[in-house]
Amino acid sequence: MEKMNFTKMVGAGNDFIVINAGPKGLNALAKRLCNRKTGIGADGILALEKSKIADFRMCIFNADGSEAEMCGNGLRCAVLFSGIKRKAKVETKAGIYEGEITGEDRVRVKMEEPKDLKLSFPLKVNGRKIKANFINTGVPHAVVFVEGLDKIDVEGIGSEIRYHNEFRPKGANVNFVEIIDDDNIKIRTYERGIEGETLSCGTGSVASAIIANYKSPCDCAKGKQITDSKINVHTQGGILKVEFKRVISEVRDVYLEGEAKVVFEGGVYV
Repeated sequence: MEKMNFTKMVGAGNDFIVINAGPKGLNALAKRLCNRKTGIGADGILALEKSKIADFRMCIFNADGSEAEMCGNGLRCAVLFSGIKRKAKVETKAGIYEGEITGEDRVRVKMEEPKDLKLSFPLKVNGRKIKANFINTGVPHAVVFVEGLDKIDVEGIGSEIRYHNEFRPKGANVNFVEIIDDDNIKIRTYERGIEGETLSCGTGSVASAIIANYKSPCDCAKGKQITDSKINVHTQGGILKVEFKRVISEVRDVYLEGEAKVVFEGGVYV
């Protein structure tokens, strides 16, 4: 067996095993190492390797072994891990992203412009109709607004929505959102690939903040063509800050910022 070095990192509650240019068979390795009983334990593996078009490439493998297109909190951890103080360019399956270390254990990343926005459509879940929203912020996200967020059955309802026919074939991550005020929201997220609730989700925080902004009265309704929004997203793992511009009906210049840190380093036999 060969010994592989790794770094365990956490980004606002999302935890990752970070490795350099990992071995082959990362799908199976992710399932084994991310197991919290028999492995290291994590939401996923971040495999960093050389890139011809960016400072480095980030490959993301979820705890179930599936490969993800992008991960906002994983991206922030990867930028911190790289140690690049200037803006770092990171290649992912979803495109090239920029990030920078803004302070001690704080990282800010520029997200891609969201697409496929769909607001307030009916969804039949467990025999009842709910209103759902959808947006792709690098990965697909369903957003459902609720009251009494702490009492929501995130795993049960989240699983039903995640596999709903509306989101086939890829499925969707599911965010349950409670609006605190114009500048603050609370969310809980059911994530694809982990197949359960996580303490935080970067792309889900971005998706929820943007759709919450569409749901709230804003200067756009008064005829102002450009509005700046800064929303604090309260996750179970910490607070993430989402910033973006609404340009008439489009969303641009989207940023995600929050805590990222190294927890420990070690070696594992693979």
